[in-house]
Amino acid sequence: MNIRKQSSQLWLIVLLSLALGFFAIDGQAQKPTADRISPDQRTTRVAYHTVNIDGLDIFYREAGDPSKPTILLLHGFPASSHMFRNLIPALADRFHLVAPDYPGFGQSSAPSVNEFNYTFDNLAGVIDKFTDTIGLKNYSLYVQDYGAPVGYRLALKHPERVTALVIQNGNAYEDGLKDFWNPIKAYWADGSQQHREALRVGLTLEATKSQYIKGVRDVSRISPDTWLHDQTLLGRPGIDEIMLDLFKDYGSNVALYPQFQQFFRTRRPPTLIVWGQNDEIFPADGAYGYLHDLPNAKLYLLDTGHFALEDKGDEIAMLMRDFLDRWLPGK
Repeated sequence: MNIRKQSSQLWLIVLLSLALGFFAIDGQAQKPTADRISPDQRTTRVAYHTVNIDGLDIFYREAGDPSKPTILLLHGFPASSHMFRNLIPALADRFHLVAPDYPGFGQSSAPSVNEFNYTFDNLAGVIDKFTDTIGLKNYSLYVQDYGAPVGYRLALKHPERVTALVIQNGNAYEDGLKDFWNPIKAYWADGSQQHREALRVGLTLEATKSQYIKGVRDVSRISPDTWLHDQTLLGRPGIDEIMLDLFKDYGSNVALYPQFQQFFRTRRPPTLIVWGQNDEIFPADGAYGYLHDLPNAKLYLLDTGHFALEDKGDEIAMLMRDFLDRWLPGK
């Protein structure tokens, strides 16, 4: 009976040790695994932060060693930094990655259109202050969709900070604005309520889903979480008016295309273009446009659609590693 009692007590100790996250081996208590990770492993973990910029809470994802080259990841519509959720850990062993949400998007503050003027100038202004606040001195820009006009405004203001460009379905040429844009151009032309209301179809679940699956060869590779995540955020009160204001202001980006192109020609940053060639929003014509001003750019047309990271993320990460390792200072 004493042996059975001692055996029962031993098993009780074992179970309690496992529950507490450690166990004695060779007389040494082992710490929980989470406390025994290496410093390198800690820097590759994704962290989630919020910083206040002019009264706005700006949410961002961050990973990697800040002493390594920084990649500033700028998302598109109707997405957020969520679109980079897989790319960030795939690159964090070699790079410092930062992905903010713009005002009105993702987890950042979304004041009403009466409280904040939703223009691309203002989005870029907030992100510019954001980079200063968190101490980014220079960075490569990854731009997609809305990320292009936001990022290129940063480049015009601080050309010396931009170490490289990674362009993924982010337009800077009128050749890249095809028939898809005709209803939006009509709104730019007269700003009428009729044309504004007609664009609400672009805020529906069907429209959001189509951005993720149209042009994708194997739709089974695209998680429904993507469009449901975005649509849930789009469905918040007042967000529709924010997005309609930005549809109207997108015309200001076209007016800046010549300045963006001048930046490309004069600064000639190392440039990697990874473009979903089946994208009806920003077709491949827009990708080719860059080669006029950046003849040394590396262009890869991928057999996918608008949100290329969803099914070509591994390929894009590999291309980025190879390209940035060759071109970034300190690599």
